[in-house]
Amino acid sequence: MGLLEFNKLPINTLVGADWQTFHAITDGKVIDKDFRNKFQLTKAVCRLLSLLQPLENRKYRKLLEDQSLEIDPVFILGHWRSGTTFVHNVFSCDKHFGYNTTYQTVFPNLMLFGQPFFKRNMAWLMPDKRPTDNMELKVDLPQEEEFALANMMPYTYYNFWFLPKYTMEYCDKYLLFNDITEEERKVFKDTFLKLIKISLWNTHGTQFLSKNPPHTGRIKTLLEMFPNAKFIYLMRNPYTVFESTRSFFTNTIQPLRLQDITHEQIEENVIKVYTKLFHKYEEEKHLIPQGNLIEVKFEDFEANAFEMTKHIYKVLSLPGFPEARADIEKYLDKKKGYKKNKYKYDERTVRVVEENWDFALKQWGYSL
Repeated sequence: MGLLEFNKLPINTLVGADWQTFHAITDGKVIDKDFRNKFQLTKAVCRLLSLLQPLENRKYRKLLEDQSLEIDPVFILGHWRSGTTFVHNVFSCDKHFGYNTTYQTVFPNLMLFGQPFFKRNMAWLMPDKRPTDNMELKVDLPQEEEFALANMMPYTYYNFWFLPKYTMEYCDKYLLFNDITEEERKVFKDTFLKLIKISLWNTHGTQFLSKNPPHTGRIKTLLEMFPNAKFIYLMRNPYTVFESTRSFFTNTIQPLRLQDITHEQIEENVIKVYTKLFHKYEEEKHLIPQGNLIEVKFEDFEANAFEMTKHIYKVLSLPGFPEARADIEKYLDKKKGYKKNKYKYDERTVRVVEENWDFALKQWGYSL
């Protein structure tokens, strides 16, 4: 068990940001009274670690900057709590895939220099499981890359974890890229490419495997970067997603936020963001070349994960399944006893979902 409990962290994940990014995210923003000590401690640690940034940059320029990618990435898309973590873990059993690790998520600027030292300390301190769903947490396990991006540049949706009063502004700018400037979008592209190169170097992969719900709203930009990228889009029962996302966001935001936000505001944001993300994906998915997208109900994947994985490899013409088959089966055998959170839909949940997300219920064919 890690030394620290997730909900009692004295700092937040911005400790791993470079100083320029930290300053850009927080400059001019109000830090509410109850979070000022956390802010000051996070700021101090960030400032100290940022002194190592020139060493990291020098190594990146020497080792990776001029290297091109061999194969365009695979993107696992879908709203939060749609099963993206489970699918990511299954596909990451294939050793030809490279991915962002949990350590890289917090310290993306200390990958090429200092990783062994900082990773040992992080492993000692961090909790063993995610408090929201009991999924295993370890420094080298695959993780979504948005937290890493939030520590490498100021133009990411996950700024809302720290500054929740700006959630909908970050949604329109950096989740959906509706209000983003071309200069900001260029920074996003350059930073994301850098993260991918470092991830592949770190995990010895040849094709990047992305699991990042915010990418669901960025298909156009992703295709500009990677025209032959493959996409796996996960759908899940909206009643379950509502309950699970509300719980996940409410619990996860507590140790990260630097501003006050009520449960009612969190729920309202969940409702609005789901709607916007759903329609943005529907608006842009036609841009994906034929044969490069598969849409999957998570309930179908969960019911027969091995056969569904095999099917996805075939539909998307992905390499590596025969070589990865044994490792995938081994991982799935280990997960057979995993206890998931159970959700009961009360009358209010049913009413909220049917009043706000009926479009998803109808399009995907879900009902009580």
